[in-house]
Amino acid sequence: MGQPYALQLAQKQRDVAGTLDTHVAADPWLEPVPSPESGFRNKAKLVVGGTKVAPTVGILDADGHGTDLRHCGLYEAGLDRAVAALPDLLAGAGLTPYDVPSRQGELKHVLLTHSPDDAILARVVLRSPGQRRRVGDLVEAWRRRPDLPRLQVASINLQPAHAAVLEGRREEVLTPDTTLPMRLGEVTLHLGTRSFFQTNTTVASALYRQVAAWVDELDPGSVWDLYCGVGGFAVHLAAPGRQVTGVEVSAEAVRSAGRSAEGLGPAAEGLRFVTDDATAYALGSARQERPDLVIVNPPRRGLGARLPEWLETSGIPHVVYSSCAAATLSQDLERMPSYRVTRARLFDMFPQTRHHEVAVVLSRHAGGSLGPEAAALP
Repeated sequence: MGQPYALQLAQKQRDVAGTLDTHVAADPWLEPVPSPESGFRNKAKLVVGGTKVAPTVGILDADGHGTDLRHCGLYEAGLDRAVAALPDLLAGAGLTPYDVPSRQGELKHVLLTHSPDDAILARVVLRSPGQRRRVGDLVEAWRRRPDLPRLQVASINLQPAHAAVLEGRREEVLTPDTTLPMRLGEVTLHLGTRSFFQTNTTVASALYRQVAAWVDELDPGSVWDLYCGVGGFAVHLAAPGRQVTGVEVSAEAVRSAGRSAEGLGPAAEGLRFVTDDATAYALGSARQERPDLVIVNPPRRGLGARLPEWLETSGIPHVVYSSCAAATLSQDLERMPSYRVTRARLFDMFPQTRHHEVAVVLSRHAGGSLGPEAAALP
């Protein structure tokens, strides 16, 4: 921060390209996709501190006391309004913040997600269920505020442990709606309370469009989308005559992905979602017809050892890899020497930081030179 944005973006491009340099076929890089410099974040993960009558929302300081961040410049406009109003709403509901040093109190976190249609998914993390009525009061007070984004989904999450853990296993949805629609152009994804979605809606939309364009150029008859989450890539790739299988270990995310597919019409006929571990699904595919193209979007730690080794021996001509850590992408490519990067683009999902998102097309080659499959990309 403090460095001009154009220089930030250029430095990220150099760093990521340098990390992947030994794995590219030629110069595969398109221009990086920039982000708004501020007001881009669709999520707020807020630690609640302070007191019952004067709560803070933000982070904790070194002594475990609340530091207020309600006017952070990262939030989208609607989310900014919601965060600014939240302390007054919490105080009005009579919720007591959890005090880390004394281990007293109930309210630990509030987790907000904002949609392009100015709606909110709000998760209230409590130590115990005794404050359920007060959370209900909070929901009703929010809904009486026409100046705030619409509260479409609200839930209580229980996290009883005194530990630096954001959420617990038990969750109760308080609203008739259980998913937050995230409209991305002609596609609408549905986010459940535990669903993963990129923090930057503008750049995420560009990422999905770019990958869909690359895949359409290659025109595969069948695609696996591994680590598919709520179906972001899979739904964007659905097309008449194409078989697309999304694989995700979270059953809730798979249910949300199914809802995301509902509005696609005939394009959804070849689209299906499976609840399974990505590696287990791929390694168990010996009895199945293997796809023409695989998309992987793993967590920061990458694919691990077994999935890259399987891809290396699979004979699949193309892999699209979306990564939030070029270093682990490079490590995975070391286990996949038959592939080279033939298309690549940086997506500045996290401006004002050194973090990045990068998407690459990997094309199989033989004998150290690119085969005819790679030439299919203009």
